[in-house]
Amino acid sequence: MSQGFFRRTLAGAGASACLLLGAALPALADDHVVKVTPLGSHDGEFCSRDRALVFEDPNGTRILYDAGRTVAGPNDPRLGKIDVVLVSHMHGDHVGDQRISETNQGSCASPDTGVSTLPQSNTVDIAVKHNAKIVTGSEMPAFFAAKLQNAGGDPANSMLVRFGGEREVGGVAITTVPAVHSNGVSPSFLTGPLAEHLKAAGVGASVGPPTGYVLKFSNGLVVYLSGDTGITAEQKLVVNDHYDAGLVVMNIGDTYTTGPTQAAYVINDLVQPRAVIPSHANEPATSGGKVQEGTRTALFQESVNLPVHVPLSGRTMAFNGAASCVSGCK
Repeated sequence: MSQGFFRRTLAGAGASACLLLGAALPALADDHVVKVTPLGSHDGEFCSRDRALVFEDPNGTRILYDAGRTVAGPNDPRLGKIDVVLVSHMHGDHVGDQRISETNQGSCASPDTGVSTLPQSNTVDIAVKHNAKIVTGSEMPAFFAAKLQNAGGDPANSMLVRFGGEREVGGVAITTVPAVHSNGVSPSFLTGPLAEHLKAAGVGASVGPPTGYVLKFSNGLVVYLSGDTGITAEQKLVVNDHYDAGLVVMNIGDTYTTGPTQAAYVINDLVQPRAVIPSHANEPATSGGKVQEGTRTALFQESVNLPVHVPLSGRTMAFNGAASCVSGCK
């Protein structure tokens, strides 16, 4: 019997016990959940540019993952308090080269993201306003430290955590894990002669490889954030075998990221979590809050053999330590 199977057997028994306890003590159960709130372009939908998620630990620590273009800047009322910002990689749709002015502008397929955030980025604007830590791996911390300083923030708020290490911030343990994707910084995020030279050459600046994240919350929930990775051996050897991630946020958009059937293989055969939230669908996946037939999101749902929780913008989902959704999930 493998260690992973043994851990899952125990987790399943624990989950059953927690459900019984939760039925008797609902207030206590609510105090021990991780809340996950998607911040998309259109309320109650899962749309083409949606990337951003806010995780709230039971102790109140709030983590923004890949702010991208669908957070309406640092004053977006949906943000609340933000303590930590995570960035998987430097592409504009994740770090935020532009953004919405408010929700429900344009269509779900083509939201209006006409507010430029260059050269600082939506991520940096949010971090400065909230005095939040930006936690990244690879060679990204030095880039963000300079951006924070240029924006009047504290460069010490850009913090490094490399693969194999761990950093605890606000009671949440954070580590980075390998991702296979690209990670060039567009010249549009830079200023001066270097930006012009890079633009003329058609290349971006290097800040090392992209990353995924593994987060361990104070209620014991372990979450894998895939970023835009393709299939990797580490998803089995590291994310499953070592960290035993219970909840996964998995990119499914195809062409630029893992496609829906490839993503289903990652979930079913490699990571083997207890629940998954699809991300980066690159489509208007829902209408009226329901997944549309013929979409990548629908194909992913059909291909996965465990609960798939669609991230509807503004709808908070709550997960216990065993990765069971106890409220807010469709």
